[in-house]
Amino acid sequence: MAGRFAPKPTRTTTRGGHIPVPGTEDAPLDLGLTLGPLRRGPADPTFRVTPDGSVWRASRTPDGPGTLRIGVGEAEAWGQGGDWLLDRLPALLGAEDDPTAFVPRHKLLLATHRRRPGLRLTRTGLVLESLIPSVLEQKVTTTEAYGSWRALVRKYGEPAPGPAPEGMYVMPDARTWTQIPSWEWHRANVDGKRSATIVRAARVAARLEEAAHMDPPAARKRLELVPGIGAWTSAETVQRSNGAPDEVTTGDLHLPGIVGWALAGDRTADDETMLELLAPYAGQRHRAARLILLSGRVPPRRAPRRAPGDITGL
Repeated sequence: MAGRFAPKPTRTTTRGGHIPVPGTEDAPLDLGLTLGPLRRGPADPTFRVTPDGSVWRASRTPDGPGTLRIGVGEAEAWGQGGDWLLDRLPALLGAEDDPTAFVPRHKLLLATHRRRPGLRLTRTGLVLESLIPSVLEQKVTTTEAYGSWRALVRKYGEPAPGPAPEGMYVMPDARTWTQIPSWEWHRANVDGKRSATIVRAARVAARLEEAAHMDPPAARKRLELVPGIGAWTSAETVQRSNGAPDEVTTGDLHLPGIVGWALAGDRTADDETMLELLAPYAGQRHRAARLILLSGRVPPRRAPRRAPGDITGL
């Protein structure tokens, strides 16, 4: 990658240059759509979009913490993990994704696909940073999970290196996750089952990170060896870490009904029905599901939204 290097005395490096994304030079790229799944709520301390349109990410890489800023046609990175982040920038922006493999077979998907030509599936190459927030999202509202992630990262992470926007943090390292006291999990509104799953995963973090280099089905099997990580969590993780176009999420409270309503007018669809409806998109089922979500066609709400719980009162 073309760019410049300016080593710092602390081994922190700053590197920048043009963003080469093989296969996308003549194709549109929508940063918001592509990187949006990495953002865990509007106040995610590891993700920020600034008024100039730049996307900032704070990540813990194998080389250490790093901050990445992606602008229009150029990018910069800081910290010990800065070079790692820039070296893998093309994959992050979907260079390893092939949108042409998707063939719309429903009018809704055809229209949405045409309206969203800049959608590409990201591949972070990092497992834990997607796995832990996915575990936090198990069996609770997204609002609850986002709050837990925000509280834990701010308390146990570290400020993002470089000139990152104020309030950005790199998530804790694996060892730190294993040492969070039980009462701090409760303060962050995380029950014992989810916190225990995160601790078990953090203890075998090195083995789980290897899954980023596996084919998605094998990666999911590796993750699901950890008690507490099931099909929902493994799919949500590898969609981001591995850029998996076919790993559709099952076990979700809402997705089957949304897919069923969009493709068959059936708001009561279950996982089995959803997979049947997505069968024509074998190899691209996750992309099909994302396009359905982006279409905005969702079944009308029948009941009030479930109120967030407070596990500190259990």
